Formats: sequence, C-alpha cells, structure tokens
Amino acid sequence: MQRAFDAPAAIQSVDGAQVRAAGPGIGLSESMSRVPGLVVLDRQNHAQDLQVSIRGFGARSSFGIRGLRVIVDGIPATMPDGQGQLSTVVLPAIERIEVLRGPLAQLYGNAAGGVLQVFTREGASPASLGAELYGGSWGTVRGGLSGSTRSGAFAGRIDATTFETDGWRAHSEATRRQQDARLSWDAPTGTRVGLVANAFTLRALDPGGLTRAQLEADPRQAAPAALAQDARKSVVQQQAGLTVEHRVDADTRLSARLYGGRRELDNALSVPLSAQLAPTSSGGIVELDRRYSGLGLQWSQRLRLGGAVLEAVAGVDLDAMSELRRGYLNDAGVRGALKRDETDRVSNRDWYAQLAWHVDPEWTATLGVRSSRVRFDTDDRFVAPGNPDDSGRVDYDAVSPVAGLAWHASETLNVYANLGRGFETPTLAELAYRPGASGLNDSLNAARSRHAELGAKWRPIAGGRLDLAVFDIRTDDEIVVATNVGGRSTFRNGGRTQRRGIELAWAQQLAPAWRAQAALSVLDARFVDGFGVGASSVAPGNRLPGTPGRRAFAELAWAPAPAHGPFAAAALVHSGRLLVDDANTDASAAWTVLNLRVGLRQQLGPWRLSQVVYLENATGRSYIGSVIVNEANQRFFEPSPGRSWYAGVSVAYVFGQR
Repeated sequence: MQRAFDAPAAIQSVDGAQVRAAGPGIGLSESMSRVPGLVVLDRQNHAQDLQVSIRGFGARSSFGIRGLRVIVDGIPATMPDGQGQLSTVVLPAIERIEVLRGPLAQLYGNAAGGVLQVFTREGASPASLGAELYGGSWGTVRGGLSGSTRSGAFAGRIDATTFETDGWRAHSEATRRQQDARLSWDAPTGTRVGLVANAFTLRALDPGGLTRAQLEADPRQAAPAALAQDARKSVVQQQAGLTVEHRVDADTRLSARLYGGRRELDNALSVPLSAQLAPTSSGGIVELDRRYSGLGLQWSQRLRLGGAVLEAVAGVDLDAMSELRRGYLNDAGVRGALKRDETDRVSNRDWYAQLAWHVDPEWTATLGVRSSRVRFDTDDRFVAPGNPDDSGRVDYDAVSPVAGLAWHASETLNVYANLGRGFETPTLAELAYRPGASGLNDSLNAARSRHAELGAKWRPIAGGRLDLAVFDIRTDDEIVVATNVGGRSTFRNGGRTQRRGIELAWAQQLAPAWRAQAALSVLDARFVDGFGVGASSVAPGNRLPGTPGRRAFAELAWAPAPAHGPFAAAALVHSGRLLVDDANTDASAAWTVLNLRVGLRQQLGPWRLSQVVYLENATGRSYIGSVIVNEANQRFFEPSPGRSWYAGVSVAYVFGQR
C-alpha cells in the first residue's frame, strides 16, 4: 500500500484516533475540518445528511451527498446516479479516512469531484470488549458497545451505537441506531477474504431552513411549514459486502467485491397541502423501497523493465439500483391519497485502467482512463388526467482520461502535476421532471469538467509535514435549478463554471507532549456564463452558492503520554460566507468558532478507562453553519447552536493482560 506522502495527488488521511478525539461522535463534521479542500457542514438537522463538498463539488445538494464518491471498506456508499450518504458510517469503528482531491479522483467514475474512502478497524489480538457513554447539551445521549478479536488467520470486530437528541432547534428530535461488523480470513494460499455488514435505523424530525426574517426573529425555531406538515424522516437500511484479494505471486494480484443492500425511507415533506393538489404534484410524503447491488473485479501487475518499474491496474465495476417510489398527499402530517407510483432503475457499467511508470527512483509518470455508461429507466404507473405517463429512459456515456508526473526530489520532498477530465450525471431526483412537460428531463446534459493540479509534499523536519496544492477546474454544462414549485424541482444546464484555489495542510510535533495541525483552503468558484431571466437571472462572474471562499482550521493538542494520563486540545474552525443561490441575492456571514476538550486516561491492569469533556463554540458565537442552496421559498438558512458541552466516559477490558 502506497503512503499518502508518496502518492502523486492531493490526498490527506485522518486516522480513527483523531476522529474519536475530535468530539462526542455525533458526526464527521467534528473531525474533518482538518482536511483542506473538504467542507463538511453540520446542518443541525438529522433528517438530512451532512453537507459535504470538495473543491465546490457537492455544495448544491439539498439532501444527501452528491458530486463525490464515498467508499466504505471497499464497498460504494454512492449509488450509480451519484447520490450518496455518510450517515451510516459508525464513527467508533473507523481506522482512517482518506480524502482524494484532484484529477486522479476522476478515475472513480461518475460524480467523482473527490473521493472519501473510509476504512474500519479489523479484529485485533488480544481480544477486547469496550463500552462508552456520552451526554450533553440539548438532551443528547450517545452510547456504544464494541468487541474485537483475532485468532490465527481469522479476525472479527463488531460495533453498535445508539444516539438520541432533543435537538437545538424546535422540531429537530432524532434517534439513530447503528450496528457494524467486519470479519476477515487470511487463507494460506495467499487469499484474503473480508466480510462487512451493517444496519442503520433513523427516526428524525425535520425543522427545515429559515428565511432571513425568521432567522433574525428566532434562530431556534422550526420553519412554520415544517411544523404544520410535521416534516420528518424514517430510514431503515441493511447492507452486506464481500471482498476477496488473491496474490498470484509477488507481482500479481486479483481482487473482487460483491455487495448488496436495501434502504427503506418514509419522508414527510413541508410542502403545503394546497401545492400538492395540482395534477402534476407528486404529493408531500415520499415512500421509497430501494434495492442495490454491485460487482467489481480488478487485476494489478508489477513489471520490471530494466531499471524501470511499471505498475498496471485494470478493472470493471457493475452497479445497479432499483427503487419503488410512491408519493402521497401530506395533510398536516397524515398520509392521504396516492400521487405518485413508479419504479426507477439506475445502473452503471464502467471499465478502467491505470499505468504508473517509475522511470527511475526520482520520476513517476501516471496515465489512466475510465469509460462509464450510466442508464436511467423509469416505469410510471400513476397516470391520471393532467398527469400523463412519465416513463422514459436516458443514457449517459463518458471517457475520463488522466495523466500525471511526479518528481521524488528526495526522501522529504515530492512534487507532482496532474491533468484529467471528469463528468457528473444528474441524479435520479434531478432527472425526474422537466420544465413545462412530463417525463424524464432528457434534455439535461451531464456536466463535463477539466481538472489541472500542481502540488508538493514536504517534510522539513522530523515529525512534520507540509502539503500544498493549487488547482484550476473548468466545467461545461454545470447542473443548476431551473424551477422549484409545489414540491417539484426541475433542473437545467447553467453553462460554464470555473473553480480556482489553493490548499495548504501542515502538521508538526512541536515537543514530545505537543502537536500542532493547521489547514487552509481558498476557493474562487464562479459562473462563467450568465443564464436565466428576470429576478432569478445569473450574471457572468456570480459565485457558485454554498462554496465558502476560504476555510481554515488550527489545532494545538497536548498529551504527555500516548496511552494514559491527562490530555487537552484547542481547535479553531473558520469559514467564509456562503452565498445562498445562483443569483447571489443573500449570504451567511463568515464565522470562527473555538472548540475545547480536556480529559484523562488510565490503565489499570487489563482495564482501559477514559473521561473527556468537550466545550464546542466556547465563545458562544451566533452563526449560520450551512445553507440550503436555491431553496424556492427562500428558507436558505440552517443556524448552528451557541455554546454546547458534552461529557463522556469509556471503558475497555483487554483479555490476557494484567
């Protein structure tokens, strides 16, 4: 496995210890601000996933994660249409998270504006059992149980967590249950087999976004429409995946993955009843039953050609999902008449190849290509007067090449340059309707992008690292909102956009007990072309909404001993303002918050104990943590809480130790 420092790309790794130390384990927004180029916004709304973007890709998503690829233990958490989610990841189980930005991410296919790969812990020896309990502001309680073992060639790990909160805002209560297991077997024939399985259950109320006037009157209130329609979400998901890696010889490997899952959703929206009565409305309650599966095969070969080394990788990915989608009237939270009944299918067929030519110890050239085909198919069974048959099919094809050159100047300095092309299809939700007509929006093109990146990684002194990346991304046919009326959104292509930026990451062990870390991102993301008419017109040069012009993180941590004794840390997180729509009519203000933590660890024979207290937003800053881009009713703003506290205890028993 290649070290992140040696990889010829902008890639950062956050280890599981940092994830678990950064907060009470409610969401990845606690820990991922330390990665430049990555923005993870806590919406204070557990009915919606975190708002995640990389270099501006994914910022327009009003729910879920789009524009990025998410992979957990080798299994995609992104559907073939590019829509994904992170909420099913069990934070205490994480070993590390790798974040890949830039042209090489395009080799992961559709909607790969960046890639988040989550790796969970394997079972370890000696065997252990653990438990933890956290509580704090806004009626928040989180508990967890874990177990880990290894015996010979077999290893197993299981984690289960529960989370409940009353929520900082009105109508934002949530309950979440998660279970995650991982088994592995190292066969004597050079074959490694892994099995992962997880389950996720969520019940959450949805407070919705606030208008500017509502925000200024009371940021803790829920949107009146959310209360009137009892907006809420229920999710049940189960998934299992199998990975197999076989080492043919020292230079040849074959690997495969097979996975499948089911996701059931019941989502009551805040659409007023009057807007649901139109013949073309799909109602205000969404009922979804999704089945998904996939197969991946990969071959890798290492060849020695004189003084050079050639590493080749080739593979194929086949993924599919099928969902039964129904819509009903929502009358003050009560399910009414059927308004939508259809089966939607999305599949992709991709093949890819990559060559890394190590010309000599100093120079490496990389060439890669991925061919993707994504098919959307809808079978509409709800045909009524004024609502014709919306059945249809749309296909998208793309070839995404990448090329790069890396200079390994020394053991402490790597310099690289990359070029690549990528594409992003509309999601199924974005294709569902077209302006002024029925059926799939087959006039909506996939967005095509060209990426250029120059970067360097430097280890100036022991225990330190400095990463720098500059980039330029130009996109054709950027996908934007066209209309949003009566709960039915349509999308169009908004012409060309440009993203330019610089990313800096620094970490240094200052002394045996002190470590500092910092990250800085500067992003200029704009529309090159104007589009639209009237009050909603977008002028050339307008900024892409939801993309902060700057993002910064700094942390100073103190731990005299790595495994026992006291520890403490202080972290600053800064975000530039967030524009709320394509027309740039309003924006949230820039903000900076201070987060503190202090704790104590003990080792008592086989027992490992820890106590920690977190003080988040220690200065009590009032700020808007995220915005809902292009919200039709101008309910753009999702405010964040003031000063919050959490405290936790954990205990683990390690068998065989005294």
